[in-house]
Amino acid sequence: MKKLLILIIGFMFSSLLSAQVYKNPSIPVKDRVEDLLKRMTLDEKIGQMNQFLGLEYLKTNRANLDKGDAKNKNENVFYPHTPISQIEAWTKQGIIGSYLMVFTAEEANYLQRLAMQSRLGIPLLFGIDAIHGNAMCDNMTTYPSNINAGCSFDPELTYKIARETAEEMVTVGMRWAFNPNVEIARDARWGRVGETFGEDPYLVSVMGEQIVRGLQRNLNQPTDVLACIKHFVAGSQPLNGKNVSPADISERTLREVFFPPFKAGTDAGAATLMVAHNEVNGIPCHTNQWLMQDVLRGEWKWAGFIVSDWMDLEHVWEVHKTASSMKEAFCQAINAGLDMHMQGIHWQDMVKELVLEGRISEERINQSVRRILTTKFQLGLFEHPYTDEKLRGKVCQSQQHMQTALEAARNSIVLLKNEGNLLPLSEQKYKKVLVTGVNANSQNILGDWSNWMGDKTSTVLKGLEEVANHTDFIFVDQGTNPRFMKYENVAKAVNAAKDCDLNLVIAGEYMPRSDWNNRTDGENLDRSDLNLVGLQEELIEKLYATGKPTVVVLINGRPLSTEWISEHIPALIEAFAPGIQGGRAIAEILYGKVNPSAKLAITIPRNVGQTVKVYNEKPSASFHPFTLTDDSPLYPFGYGLSYTKFKYSNMHLSTSETSRTGKIEASIDISNTGSREGTEVVQLYIRDCYSNVSRPVKELKDFRRIFLKPGESQTVSFVIPAEKLAYYNEKMEWTVESGEFEIMIGSSSEDRDLLKKSIIVK
Repeated sequence: MKKLLILIIGFMFSSLLSAQVYKNPSIPVKDRVEDLLKRMTLDEKIGQMNQFLGLEYLKTNRANLDKGDAKNKNENVFYPHTPISQIEAWTKQGIIGSYLMVFTAEEANYLQRLAMQSRLGIPLLFGIDAIHGNAMCDNMTTYPSNINAGCSFDPELTYKIARETAEEMVTVGMRWAFNPNVEIARDARWGRVGETFGEDPYLVSVMGEQIVRGLQRNLNQPTDVLACIKHFVAGSQPLNGKNVSPADISERTLREVFFPPFKAGTDAGAATLMVAHNEVNGIPCHTNQWLMQDVLRGEWKWAGFIVSDWMDLEHVWEVHKTASSMKEAFCQAINAGLDMHMQGIHWQDMVKELVLEGRISEERINQSVRRILTTKFQLGLFEHPYTDEKLRGKVCQSQQHMQTALEAARNSIVLLKNEGNLLPLSEQKYKKVLVTGVNANSQNILGDWSNWMGDKTSTVLKGLEEVANHTDFIFVDQGTNPRFMKYENVAKAVNAAKDCDLNLVIAGEYMPRSDWNNRTDGENLDRSDLNLVGLQEELIEKLYATGKPTVVVLINGRPLSTEWISEHIPALIEAFAPGIQGGRAIAEILYGKVNPSAKLAITIPRNVGQTVKVYNEKPSASFHPFTLTDDSPLYPFGYGLSYTKFKYSNMHLSTSETSRTGKIEASIDISNTGSREGTEVVQLYIRDCYSNVSRPVKELKDFRRIFLKPGESQTVSFVIPAEKLAYYNEKMEWTVESGEFEIMIGSSSEDRDLLKKSIIVK
């Protein structure tokens, strides 16, 4: 009798699972998706394509709205006239598919419980801007910014950062990172330079691919999260340097410069992609069928889902004026290939009307929903929708993660100038050191896309006191925002310098999101000049005039024009935004505990007139130099100093001729001729000497980080398949052209730093 009862129960359970195939984890994902899709109403399908803001975020922002804000555009942004109870009801009805701006496991679990009450129990997908760590949430490890990662030329460490970021994300229920940003940063005025990996397509491709692989792995483990490559495309070279502005760029430049990192990301298996704010050649990216359908789906055969950026579908109507209404913008975007809307309350009704009117087919809706549901099944959300609320304290800011952040900061800080070997500093020689500047004791060191992390943040002053504890550091506060510097504080620093042995100025920009209206750098903070803001340069000039040795450290997101500083100050360090352990890393480099190894991932211009000043320019770009001013960059791509010396010699090519399907091996000997161990970034560039279409003067094609002890030598070899010599010819065909190519290996993109040999391709 007992056996019979077990058989009956087993049969009933089996029948239930077969009746609801989508709930059976042993069934292939494709079959589960199709089973669920056929059960869904049109409302439920459209809801899966819409994302909402987190409830606590809404409450906070509504409390800060004034009447003018509420009356104008914030109905679309913070939904002030939509009760929280209504959003909760929609979640329980299963017509919200995703949330962003949710920062705690408690809120994520609450929203997930609401979703589990829906008819079909489809779990929510939570996304967050985890740009350099999950730093928008409290008590997380804030790694160095993406531009720092680019300067490290360290793909393995970049992968490790992404993996640890994913581990911290899942502790607050986040399974979707809006990262990596693989835009090519070619205009220093643009405020988002710091969240990119730099100006070079190859370097950005390599780093972006590592972020994708580190976040996602195989999307079958509890700590795997979706990557989102963004922003497609060309928003990083806006017409006037401003975010959202038009990009008028040829298809050739799109394919040669801007597309490669996105292609690398899709090839690496990125599950999602975000389109860009801007228009490209007159068509907004969010309604651009050529980008979404022809290139992504058609040419690249990519199967992931496409999400809009913040309210950018509404901007098609409000800003670009290529749709006559919000509803028309939704129609254009969906028919062009968009899958998910970030974010807003009007989507559900308007999209349903469009389907019922026959302007969007339900099968087109099904395509998007399939893609979204596929990721939810792959992540295991149907089986495990909730987050362990006790996990956060065990994982976030762990000793291992903080050590990774420190290592990443050490590897990403660039020594730009060291006249007379002023650095590393000697505690015996400089016993009393003035420390001043807006970033000397500021959490601004964390950079954009981060919250303040309290005592866990190593500011520069804190790092100095830990690393050089026998030095008397005299701190003169200049505030933390250069906009509000005061002359009396500058005077205090100059007066204090009289009794000090050395001046240390920590300058740069101001990036905290908590003080949005006063920032000088970051998202939507574009500049008409690249000078130091406020009284910073005056402070530095006056301290220099005291005759005391002076060191300047820059903390910022974009390159800054510091020509006077470069000409007069003996030691200059570019730290960008080195993260939660950044202060200690800067101090270790200043005092020689760490030998700097980073190289610039972006050219530093002399002034704002050098837009666009990139190393891989076309030959004619420098044919006529500027009148009255030096036309060379202040510091070139790939440049960075060390406390030791490296000698390059014996460059060798495996052959002097090859076919258009062959390969070349290039090798070179690197010797550490200095007195201390160090790491060098060896860079390989190529040039097509004569071509049917104008080609760059050089292009990075490979690099290596190598560690050498004093007196040690190593032969570094690169394999160059002919594919790396290919380009789009005059017919826009991807081909390897016959002729002469120059192979260059060295320590930077500067001609004087490169050894060269030629090869003939037949």
